[in-house]
Amino acid sequence: MTDLSAFPITSKWPPKDSDVLQLYSTPTPNGVKVSIMLEETGLAYEPHFINIGADETWEPEYLSLNPNGKIPAILDPNGPDGKPLALFESGAILIYLAEKTGKLLPADPAKRYETIQWVMFQMGGIGPMFGQLGFFHKFAGKDIEDKRPRDRYAKESARLIRVLETRLEGRDWIMGDEYTIADISMLGWVRNLIGFYGAGELIAYDELKNVPKWLELGLSRPAVQRGLEIPKRPA
Repeated sequence: MTDLSAFPITSKWPPKDSDVLQLYSTPTPNGVKVSIMLEETGLAYEPHFINIGADETWEPEYLSLNPNGKIPAILDPNGPDGKPLALFESGAILIYLAEKTGKLLPADPAKRYETIQWVMFQMGGIGPMFGQLGFFHKFAGKDIEDKRPRDRYAKESARLIRVLETRLEGRDWIMGDEYTIADISMLGWVRNLIGFYGAGELIAYDELKNVPKWLELGLSRPAVQRGLEIPKRPA
C-alpha cells in the first residue's frame, strides 16, 4: 500500500485503497468533468464526496491539497516517476489523465493543441459565464431587482453557446469524429445551463440544432451517465 500520510487531506478523507487515484469532488459541472473522465478511461479510483454546502473545501485538510478551495482535486499515488501527485483545476486534471492513460486527447501534436484550446475555451468562457448566469437567474442573484447583471451574463452565455454551435456544424464532436476531453469539459455545463439553471429560454436554446444533438449524443454514453452521479451524495 502506498503511504499517503504526508498529505493532510487523507486524515479527513482516508483512502480505503491508497494504491488507486483519490478523487475529491462534488457532482457539479466542474466536478463531473473528472468523474466522467475517470469512468471513460477505466482508471481505478476512489471518490470522496466533498460537501461544498458545508464549506468543507475551506477546511485546512482540503486547502492543503487545493489552496484555492475549489473542487475537484485529485491525489494520484502513481504520478510521474512513480511518485504521488496532488493536482487541482479540472482542466489541468483532464489533460493529466488523458496523458496518463493515452486516451481522449489526440496524439497528433496539432490536433492535441486544438483540443486543449477548446478545453481552455470552456475554462475561461463557458464555465465562468454559465455559472454567473446560474447565480443571477437561479440562486440568490435572482432577487436583485436590477436585471442588468443577469442580462449581461445571459447575452454572453448566448454568444458562447453559439460559438459551440458553429464549431459543431458538420461534426458529431468538437474535434470531429473523435470524442475528447474538450467534449467532456463542456457536457456538464451545457446540461446544467438548460436543466438545473433553467436558463434555456434566456439564451434561446431552442434556436440551436447542433448543440442539442451533441448534448444528447454525449449524455447517451454510459460513462457519462455514471460520471454525472459521482461522488454519490450521502443519504
